[in-house]
Amino acid sequence: MAAKRAAAQMMDKVKRKTFLKTIIPAGKATPAPPLGPELGQMQVQIAAFCKDFNEKTAHIKPGVPLPTEISVNPDRSFSIKLLNPPLSYLLMQAAGCNKGASKPGSQICGMITLKHIYEIAKIKGQDPAFTCMTLEQVCKTVIGNAHKIGIKVVKDIITVEELAEFKEQRAQEVAAEEAELEETRLSKMLRL
Repeated sequence: MAAKRAAAQMMDKVKRKTFLKTIIPAGKATPAPPLGPELGQMQVQIAAFCKDFNEKTAHIKPGVPLPTEISVNPDRSFSIKLLNPPLSYLLMQAAGCNKGASKPGSQICGMITLKHIYEIAKIKGQDPAFTCMTLEQVCKTVIGNAHKIGIKVVKDIITVEELAEFKEQRAQEVAAEEAELEETRLSKMLRL
């Protein structure tokens, strides 16, 4: 009987997840879903994790999404590994836009210079995914992701007038897109 009980306890330990990779906003870890239930399944003390995470990210601007790797030991202690913010977030911040282009090949949602690319590449070069790449290769990756989002990369410095004109034009494009989407939603509602 004791052997069966020991085997059942061992199976419980094996079933439990011991590693979690997620994106958590800096300084805003809370026990609420989706983070709380994930940590609960791993049998981690949620309040202790949230407190520890928020202390570790106190020096970072609140709300910045941070890819986080959480590994849980058999004694329910945990270790937190913080990575740099996602590439798309850094590119959007540098371009000053809230969302990417809906048609990246034909639309431009923002503009950045090669200096921005270099700075972002230096930041992302520290991530484990980019450690085996040279800075030039990381820069090419950053440029490729910028094009996928719809961000134009320019060589020369952008003047204030050019940027203001571009932002005004982009605001009109976004307003037209949103009106078109709303019209599509309403037409679908009328069909029902």
